[in-house]
Amino acid sequence: MDAVQALVANIQGLSSAGDISHLHVVLKQAPDSLYAESTRLLPVLDQLDPSKHSLGYLYILEACTSGSISKEQGSALVLPIATFINSCDTEQIRLAPDKFLSVCKRFKDQVMVLEEPLRGVAPMLTAIRKIQTSSEHLTSLHPEFLLLCLLSKCYKAGLSILGDDIFEVDQPRDLFLYCYYGGMICIGQKRFQKALELLHNVVTAPMTVINAIAVEAYKKYILASLIHHGQFSTSLPKYTSSVAQRNLKNFCQPYIELANSYSTGKIEELETCVQKYKEKFENDNNLGLVKQVISSMYKRNIQRLTQTYLTLSLQDIANSVQLNSAKEAEMHVLQMIQDGEIFATINQKDGMVRFLEDPEQYKTCQMIEHIDSSIQRIMALSRKLTAMDENISSDALFLGKVSVVSTL
Repeated sequence: MDAVQALVANIQGLSSAGDISHLHVVLKQAPDSLYAESTRLLPVLDQLDPSKHSLGYLYILEACTSGSISKEQGSALVLPIATFINSCDTEQIRLAPDKFLSVCKRFKDQVMVLEEPLRGVAPMLTAIRKIQTSSEHLTSLHPEFLLLCLLSKCYKAGLSILGDDIFEVDQPRDLFLYCYYGGMICIGQKRFQKALELLHNVVTAPMTVINAIAVEAYKKYILASLIHHGQFSTSLPKYTSSVAQRNLKNFCQPYIELANSYSTGKIEELETCVQKYKEKFENDNNLGLVKQVISSMYKRNIQRLTQTYLTLSLQDIANSVQLNSAKEAEMHVLQMIQDGEIFATINQKDGMVRFLEDPEQYKTCQMIEHIDSSIQRIMALSRKLTAMDENISSDALFLGKVSVVSTL
């Protein structure tokens, strides 16, 4: 431990002197001695201030978490790591990003072992913001954070990073998982349009071999499409990889059959298909979504009635869409009115429903501000894509590959 104590003295002295670059050189030469003492390093951290000695603290903390960790050791490490993440100096930890990412991932592993994912949500969000070069940068911590949000059902925290426009990705797998977990969080929040966008990114992303993430995303994409749009098309965009075009449907046949049953508009056919593949849907952890698909068919059939009738009794609605009673029809209609899916009033005396036109005139100040904000965002996105296209077009590596392809 003499070498470790000498290192601690160096960390304290060089950090106080502001000579972080020299400290970094010293730390790069110390891993072997740190790893050799990894099981005895935790008390050493008490001699350091994570906000002032961030780089040295990080090296020692990474060594503490490098080997196999028992549940008890993990429990003892969770609080020091969370404290470090919250108080560490951003400039210092960015000098050793790989070590910071390693510590954060071990932190995530430990809160999961302890079955306390909620403890990891806030520190992991802080870690993302500290290691990100910009809000457009997708780090390998993004999917780890979203997984913790899913396991702890802390969906709103997950939404906080899903609104960022991503243009820079470290690893392809990070993008797959980010979009997949993000899609699941949006489904949990009933934000199906955003969920479809994220799941669509997984399904259509470049891939040379089919992967399990894309298969699971495609299953949820089918279900979310039925819930949100009331239909699903097996056609994928031209830019989708040929591997996905050929193979995804083969892995998702029960879901394709469910979509076909849905398209008939007949509730009996849909329920028969659900019963046929109930075990499959359950094993995929998608049975809850499948039940929402059934519920959405009732809603779609009620919406079709609004295109034909101005008034209709609750009993007639129940008969038309095959609900069990007028009371059940009333519950569906009220929920759809509340969600803005139809515009109607219910006369409680005679049980009649009067269907109305959409009251939105699209000329209020709030609506104009919303439209203007959307236009500004699209213009900014267009400028960004133009700049990226220009950079790629002048990239030597890209031009080299294009010239090779053109000569074949």
